[in-house]
Amino acid sequence: MDKYIFSIEFNIRDYELDSEGIVNNAHYLNYLEHTRHEFCRFAGYSFDQMTKDHIIPVVNRIEIDYKSPLRSGDTVCSQLWIEQSGPRFIFHQDLYNKSTNKLSARALVSIVSLENDRLSKGDKLAKVFAPYIYKQS
Repeated sequence: MDKYIFSIEFNIRDYELDSEGIVNNAHYLNYLEHTRHEFCRFAGYSFDQMTKDHIIPVVNRIEIDYKSPLRSGDTVCSQLWIEQSGPRFIFHQDLYNKSTNKLSARALVSIVSLENDRLSKGDKLAKVFAPYIYKQS
């Protein structure tokens, strides 16, 4: 998919597995969050810097479709692209099993921004993310 603007890979750890030997669904939230944090660092605005600037991006909605299970020893390729809808940043995130190239999960994660403990329009994040936000032609 040509909309992807960021990709990262990581390995499944055995302690993330449930009794059926597949990754517990709750860990997918960690994978998605880790990818967004690494994207922000890549974009030049780490969560540490956001905190210093009194900006706190918070998740206000997540939708996840689980497609194919991940197992011990798998490597995940996590990819994302972003669109903006008013003050919300919507991260479209896909997790693939690298060895099979099967889609493991697809998620929509909506983020809003708090600045000085108040809901903001997200102008600072919009400026930082501008080069990466998908614009329909």
